[in-house]
Amino acid sequence: MSEEKGSEDSGVGAFRRFVNAVYWTGAVVACMALVLVSAVIPWAVYTRYILNSAASWPEPMAVLLTIGITFIGSANCYRQRIHMNMTVGIDLLPPPLRRASLFLSELLMGVIALFMFGWGLKLVQTTWGNSVDEFPWMSVGVTYLPIVISGAMMFLYVVERLTIGPPPQDGSDAHVPVE
Repeated sequence: MSEEKGSEDSGVGAFRRFVNAVYWTGAVVACMALVLVSAVIPWAVYTRYILNSAASWPEPMAVLLTIGITFIGSANCYRQRIHMNMTVGIDLLPPPLRRASLFLSELLMGVIALFMFGWGLKLVQTTWGNSVDEFPWMSVGVTYLPIVISGAMMFLYVVERLTIGPPPQDGSDAHVPVE
């Protein structure tokens, strides 16, 4: 019996480590995109107002990076429950109804995540043959990849919450808020 529990714990631990790795990879990607946006926009201002010869690529690049920041960052915010939400009604419910509503909320979020993944993937496939005007080497499909990635991340986070519970918030991780 203890051997079975040990293998279960290692499976849970491995899954948690995998989800944590996805989370931190997303955080690094979103932060790198934010740093790049912070470099690209001043370059656009410099070329336009100092050199009097505006570069055509900084603004579309900043938009593409911002899309990545938004979708990947929002998935990570969802995992940590630091996204904007309204809980007044749920907080007033008795505990059994509160748990049921939170469970239903997770299920609905899973449906939304699968929708983002499925339809986002179709959008990527449909537009893959087209190129971005400012970046002829880049497929338009690449610009829609953050939708697919974010949907997959959010679905993974829903599975995490429904199977092994929310990520620990014991204060050991400085990035995770303690409730």
